[in-house]
Amino acid sequence: MNYYVNEHIKNTERVFPGQGRYGMHRYDMNENPEGLPKEFVDSVLKEITPEFLTIYPEPDRFLHKFADFLGVKFENLLTTNGSDMAIRYLLETFGEPGKDVVTVSPSFEMYWVNCNILGLHHVPVSYEADLTISIDKILDAITEDTRIVVLLNPNNPVGNVYTEEELEKIIAKTKEVGAVVIVDEAYHYFYDKTFLKYAIEEENVILLRTFSKLMSLAAVRLGVVISNPEIIHYVRNGRLTFDANAVALLFAERLIEHPEIIKRQIEIEREGRDYTLQQLLDHGYECRDCKGNFIFVRPNHDPATVAKRLEEEKQVLVHAYGNPLLSDVLRVSTGSKEAMQIFLDAFFEIDA
Repeated sequence: MNYYVNEHIKNTERVFPGQGRYGMHRYDMNENPEGLPKEFVDSVLKEITPEFLTIYPEPDRFLHKFADFLGVKFENLLTTNGSDMAIRYLLETFGEPGKDVVTVSPSFEMYWVNCNILGLHHVPVSYEADLTISIDKILDAITEDTRIVVLLNPNNPVGNVYTEEELEKIIAKTKEVGAVVIVDEAYHYFYDKTFLKYAIEEENVILLRTFSKLMSLAAVRLGVVISNPEIIHYVRNGRLTFDANAVALLFAERLIEHPEIIKRQIEIEREGRDYTLQQLLDHGYECRDCKGNFIFVRPNHDPATVAKRLEEEKQVLVHAYGNPLLSDVLRVSTGSKEAMQIFLDAFFEIDA
């Protein structure tokens, strides 16, 4: 048929996550392998009544509580349907067709995917062979054509982090050219530093948080945009009326009412990550703490083959890369010692 298709969407090549992951041991997408405590989940589920499900979502009650939790104001926050949707909104709002969006490479793929869909020019700044990133190269990539600069802190998948001095240099350069800075802190709770103050105090800095990683709510989708009120106003103008769903908002609200659960989740993951790294080192493997809830390990055999065998023979999912920079490693999501022992036992057998 001769119908119109947006050329940017038509020509975007997508690779979607594999299906059939239920019932598997999941270490491939940086989810929590075990999730939140069952008694907590059961207590929240009791609040989801038929009446609750008939009402359109109202995010403000959660946002007021989350503002208090973060130590910011209600006007600094906006909920989205996962940080995936926040990325789309931000690139729609502050991106200009044909102009530049600067990211490091490799990084979270939805930034360049959305650039393609929206007709923005993606400018990737590549990592060095030793997996370091040059701040000078990022600064050099920021020109009069730049509209957005994206920093993941820590970055997925490489795991590097930025200093305040490095961020301040990037902010200064973006102000010169009239661009915004997105700081994606999806892995914040696994790494104890944050650039939150810059999102509140600066005129062009936007911070993203997600409830999919440590908070273990990936299934119901909740992200939060944090910035100054003017930027929040612009993003709200472009967002869908009912974006974040009520089930996600309820779980998130109850979770931040129980900071002891969050604290314990952090402790459990850190213990499991440290244990896994030590076990791998004790078995002679090269590995890397990536600052988030994931690590790199260099297997003895071809990573893609090891990943396939782990899936087929042990129902264990890990992530192998086609990118030449990372083609010799596996990325493994981390969780409790008990969850990681399942991975370790399978990995040591398959990669023997």
